[in-house]
Amino acid sequence: MEFTDEIKARASRLKLMAFDIDGVLTDGALFYTDDGIEIKAFNTRDGLGLKMLQKAGISVAIITGRKARCVESRMRNLGIDLLYQGIENKWETMQTLLTRLGISADEAGYMGDDIVDLPVMNACGFSATPADSHALALQYARLISSKPGGHGAVREVCEFILDAQDKLDDALAPYLPVPGQ
Repeated sequence: MEFTDEIKARASRLKLMAFDIDGVLTDGALFYTDDGIEIKAFNTRDGLGLKMLQKAGISVAIITGRKARCVESRMRNLGIDLLYQGIENKWETMQTLLTRLGISADEAGYMGDDIVDLPVMNACGFSATPADSHALALQYARLISSKPGGHGAVREVCEFILDAQDKLDDALAPYLPVPGQ
């Protein structure tokens, strides 16, 4: 993952980080049961990254164009209540969320992977995209993960944000062995 001091400075100001689902928290594949129920595969490492952001005091939101019950279940499991599904205009939803939280767009970030995400990515102070994103998302994102969507890209970005805010060591500490034990 390449970054500049400017990108790190932008990440250091974040109070809210929002994410798309398909192609970001999943690999973009859609599965349907014979009953027509949509299912998705989520990466557990990405989930822990989201929990670490929350524990560090950074609000986490999901703004996605599709609507699926499995997304609601996964976000409930992760303690994410800022869930917006079936959204056509993601920037409009982000503006509403910013007002609700009392923060500026400069203090918000968004991770998306396709052209529908560009307006909100461009308007936020920080944006990120997985390595396998659409060419325009790769062109306009401030940070490009080295990993593809659904395979650790979100975790990588979460750790980058925590590091930029000098919170990564504290986030990792509970999981590291204590020397001498």
